[in-house]
Amino acid sequence: MPTQTHSGTVHVPIHRLAHAPKHLPTYATPGSAGMDIHAAIGVPVTLQPLERTLIPTGLIMMLPEGYECQVRARSGLSIKHGITLINGVGTIDSDYRHEVKVALVNLSNEPFTIEPGDRVAQLVIAPVTHIQWLEMDEVTTVEGRNGGFGSTGIGSLH
Repeated sequence: MPTQTHSGTVHVPIHRLAHAPKHLPTYATPGSAGMDIHAAIGVPVTLQPLERTLIPTGLIMMLPEGYECQVRARSGLSIKHGITLINGVGTIDSDYRHEVKVALVNLSNEPFTIEPGDRVAQLVIAPVTHIQWLEMDEVTTVEGRNGGFGSTGIGSLH
């Protein structure tokens, strides 16, 4: 079962399927919030413009209850090649026990090839807060927040 050490590190069991790459998700630097995850594909996969696909990772994780794994786009792939996640940010729940797959889309005008073992996304493990709704007959308004989206404007502080 997953455990948390006194240093704040959470130990998460992970299972490698037969097609998993040799690399487990890893932090690139000590200050990294996300871990790079690799494509578990046997042959290159070419994404045409606006094409989407699921890229397997060959990994099954057992997150502790009260945690989620956020799957996020890699900024370099996004800005340099237009490769991002079709769902913005993916969520892996603590009770999901199947292979992690990354839902990629090519938003560029050029084909892009994913090679076996390429880093295709980042994983961020985060605590989950469950809330309970408290239905009210009225809500308190806040001055200056009338109008919804963009209502605070873009102006300077002057």
